[in-house]
Amino acid sequence: MSGRLEGKVAVITGGTSGIGEATVELFVAEGAKVVIAARNAEKGEAMSKALGGAVTFVQADVRLEGDIQRAIDTAVSTYGRLDCLFNNAGGPTLGEVETVTPEHFSYAMELLVGSIVFGIKHAAPIMRAQGKGAIINNSSVAAARTHMGGYLYSMAKAAVVQATKLAGMELGQYGVTVNSIAPGGVATPIFFGGSAAAARLESGQADAKLEKLTRNLGKATPLRRSGLPHDIAAAALFLASDEGAYINCHDLVVDGGMTAGGRTNYE
Repeated sequence: MSGRLEGKVAVITGGTSGIGEATVELFVAEGAKVVIAARNAEKGEAMSKALGGAVTFVQADVRLEGDIQRAIDTAVSTYGRLDCLFNNAGGPTLGEVETVTPEHFSYAMELLVGSIVFGIKHAAPIMRAQGKGAIINNSSVAAARTHMGGYLYSMAKAAVVQATKLAGMELGQYGVTVNSIAPGGVATPIFFGGSAAAARLESGQADAKLEKLTRNLGKATPLRRSGLPHDIAAAALFLASDEGAYINCHDLVVDGGMTAGGRTNYE
């Protein structure tokens, strides 16, 4: 039986850890060819080797338009088409209301908004020519709620949701859907200061921190469990597949019900 993404080609940014890594593995399992665009060359090359010819790694910093374009061009030159772009890469930001600096602002907007804007820019003409395609942006529940992310992080993720709607309105007429996924509390390295900071931890420390994080995040949802990277990857799979082809301009919240009412009273 064919996989749900059989014959499709995807570019996944930030694909070497957390949500991105889980999505790469799931997409490949469902039949897709995947280009991973990420900074961690060692991890990217290891994933490419482990997953065989289904994966190509491109070292890229998504704050740079040229790196984004190179990853998308690689998908087309290597596999002949582009069916899905998952703008997933992100990370923590610095700067609060009275401490924010121009450097904080530029970094946050380039990483979280610019990567989306330029990813869409370079994917759109390819997908428009094909007459179909799916662009998925990683937003956050922090886009709609306060105190669920830092000042600039929440601001940038709100911009991602609006960019998703605007691009989807423009590209829908060509058969291209643009949607976003808003994760809730998902146990990933972003809570440790990003994947680079997590990698500096000893394995025992990292495991202990992740176990504690998973336990604490579980207290914030009616389901009484933390979100896991696979939960978001499964949402991305649906939006990238033919099953999600009539969904456009939508921000899909995947949070276990957390934002319905805040923290629960479970022990």
